[in-house]
Amino acid sequence: MSIKNARVAVITGASSGIGAATARALVAEGYQVALLARRADRIEALAAELGEGALAVQADVTDRDSLLAAAQQIARELGPADVLVNNAGIMLLGPFSSDQREDYRRMIESNLLGTITTTEVFLDQLKDGGGDIVNISSVAGRTARAGNGVYAATKWGLNGWSESLRQEVLPDVRVTLIEPGVVDTELPGHITHDATRDAVQQMYDVARVSPAEVAEIIAFVLARPRHLVINEVLLRPADQLG
Repeated sequence: MSIKNARVAVITGASSGIGAATARALVAEGYQVALLARRADRIEALAAELGEGALAVQADVTDRDSLLAAAQQIARELGPADVLVNNAGIMLLGPFSSDQREDYRRMIESNLLGTITTTEVFLDQLKDGGGDIVNISSVAGRTARAGNGVYAATKWGLNGWSESLRQEVLPDVRVTLIEPGVVDTELPGHITHDATRDAVQQMYDVARVSPAEVAEIIAFVLARPRHLVINEVLLRPADQLG
């Protein structure tokens, strides 16, 4: 399956949204892609669409053993990872209360600890020959609002950790933080608080920024010459104030 001389990009949360769009964009740029997600049917269908050099690997970023197995399979079938796009995450908004405590745990384990663990597992591969890490954060990593406190906390944490990581791994590995505002994805559909889900879904139903547009930015960042790194990209729909 390996394509000679093609860079290997590992994408978490590749079953939909920005992850799937990034896979399509990078394949168009000549990359091999490893599609990581829990929903095997989704990534298998995407791998079939993308063709040779696309590998579907069922993995959960909250399960280190599954990530270790994924890293071994990817290295064996495609070659060592050159790029890691940490896209997996969930947005479980709602008022702060004990009723939402399970949502808080899930967001911290997926959005923050999952990204840290995935990076730790793949870091040696990325350092071998010079690699890239792209961490998908959010505008919520800069502006906390009522009803998004724990989600914002995971993204603020991701931003701070990414800056520290950048300083530790340069110049061998470039680190880029992408902070989107509202993008047309399925994120609101997972919100468990009914009133919040309905309100957020209305906003996302008219989202004007597509996952493909974010993926285009990621591909642009990765295409810069090795002596140049774009460390941070903040983007919003033109009509989004905060």
